[in-house]
Amino acid sequence: MTAARFPAVAPERGHYESFYLRAVDPERPRGAWIRYTTHQRPGRPPTGSLWSTVFDAEAGAPAAVKQTMPGPVAPPGAWIAIGDAVLGPDGARGSAQAQGRSAAWELAIAGTAEPLRHLPREWMYRAPLPRTKLESPRPDAVFSGWVEAAGRRLDVAGWRGMVGHNWGSEHAEQWVWLHGTAFDGAPDAWLDLSLGRVRAGPFTTPWVANGALSVAGDRYPLRRVQVIEEPNQCTFKLSGRRVEVRGTVLAPRERFVGWVYADPDGSEHHAVNCSIADMRLRVSRGGGAASELVVSAGAAYELGMRERDHGIQVQPHRDG
Repeated sequence: MTAARFPAVAPERGHYESFYLRAVDPERPRGAWIRYTTHQRPGRPPTGSLWSTVFDAEAGAPAAVKQTMPGPVAPPGAWIAIGDAVLGPDGARGSAQAQGRSAAWELAIAGTAEPLRHLPREWMYRAPLPRTKLESPRPDAVFSGWVEAAGRRLDVAGWRGMVGHNWGSEHAEQWVWLHGTAFDGAPDAWLDLSLGRVRAGPFTTPWVANGALSVAGDRYPLRRVQVIEEPNQCTFKLSGRRVEVRGTVLAPRERFVGWVYADPDGSEHHAVNCSIADMRLRVSRGGGAASELVVSAGAAYELGMRERDHGIQVQPHRDG
C-alpha cells in the first residue's frame, strides 16, 4: 500500500495529496465524506486541510466545514496527520472549525477487500504522466464510531463505504468520481471508478476510465467509457474484459455540496459532491444475461469542472 509522499516533495515543486473516506448508512439516507489534504505551491511550504461533510436528507442541507493549517505529516502507522487529526488503515479521528462551523469524527475502519490500484500499469505511478495518481487502500470498508456536525452527533454502526488516496502535480481538467456500495440483494458488490479528461495544450482529451467493479467475489477492471455528465446526475457506459456496465447516478441538487479545488499553479476547479446519491447499474458479464445492481442513497457522485454555472452552492472556504 502506497505511503504518503508529501514530506519528500522538493520545495520548488507544486504538489497536492489527499486521503479521503466516505461512509454511508445502509438503512437511512445519511452519510459522511471526510478528506485530509496537503497542498504545496511551488517555493512554499505545504499546508494541510481537513474537510468534513455530513449528509442527512432527513435533516436538510449537508453540513460542511473546512479548516486549513500548516504542517501535515505522515506519522508511523498512519497515512496522514493534520494537527490532532489522524487517518490510517484502521481508523480516522479529528475535528475541524472554521467560519463559525464545526465538525468532529472518530471512526474505526474494517474490511477485507484488497486495495485497488486504479491505473492499469505500475510504471504510471512513477512517471510524470498522468499528473494525477490514484488508488483506494480500502475500496470496500465498514465503519463504526460517530460523526458530529452542526451540533448533531450521529452514531455510526455498520456504515459502508471506502477510503481513497490521490496525489499529483495538478488535477484533471474535468473529472467524475463514482462509488457504489450496499446494493440491494448484493451487499458485497461495489463500484469504485474515476473518469478524467486531461488538457494537453489547447486540446482536452476524451474521457478515460480507471477503476473496477466487484461483484460475486470477482473484480473487473473498467477502462473504456462513454459518459454524459451533469452537475447532479451522470449516465455512463463502461466496459472491460468480459464485462459491460450501463448505469446512472443522481440526486437532488439540495443533497450536493460544492467546493473550490486549487491546483498548485493557482488555478481552480469547482467540485460538487453528493455521498448519498442513487445508483442503478446494469451489468453484463461473460456474455451472460444482464443483472441489475440498485442502491438508494448509497452512492457517491463527484464532478470536477472549470465551469461556475452548475447551480450548486459553493462553500466559503478557499483552497491552496
